[in-house]
Amino acid sequence: MKTEQSREAWNKSKLVGQKPPLGPKDVWAIRTHLQNAHAVRGLALFNLAIDSKLRGCDLVSLRVPNVTHVNQVLPRAQVVQRKTQRPVQFELTEPTRSAVRAWLEKAALRSEQYLFPSRLSASPHLSTRQYAWMIRRWAGAAGLDPTVYGAHSMRHTKATLVYKRTKLRDNLRHASAATTSIYLQGDEVKRARQMNPFAAR
Repeated sequence: MKTEQSREAWNKSKLVGQKPPLGPKDVWAIRTHLQNAHAVRGLALFNLAIDSKLRGCDLVSLRVPNVTHVNQVLPRAQVVQRKTQRPVQFELTEPTRSAVRAWLEKAALRSEQYLFPSRLSASPHLSTRQYAWMIRRWAGAAGLDPTVYGAHSMRHTKATLVYKRTKLRDNLRHASAATTSIYLQGDEVKRARQMNPFAAR
């Protein structure tokens, strides 16, 4: 029987805390995998997740009218966030619009339906748990460690890439600018702490 001193910590050898965003090569690798696999739904979901920067709960509950008008995929969409009850807008790039169009045609979705219906009868749309599972599967297929990435990785990817390129900050709809800084500069802070435990706190 293990004593308190010999018992291993629950998080030993496990990554805990903030999930890192995807890098440019990671995004390219996952998109390439989805395209080669002809994963029409997966590509639409992945591209939309990157462009929208929505939380998982808001992404999976999108309806067809949120991103379309008169059978056309919109270049800019607006939704109300579940957590804050505030409306937010986001741009859909041409690759995302093309992927969404292909998914709408394949799924033959009606205008009132959820954009990503669940394949399980118990749920009307893809669940956040299913979405998280898909992210892990995409990461693994692209040669990444699937335990490292999650829904927050998708949410923060585009903002982080823009920040690294331009140093312009997207507030990611956080209530606090300090929270945004944690995500946008997470890698820099981690490196600073490794070099000096009292730095960047």
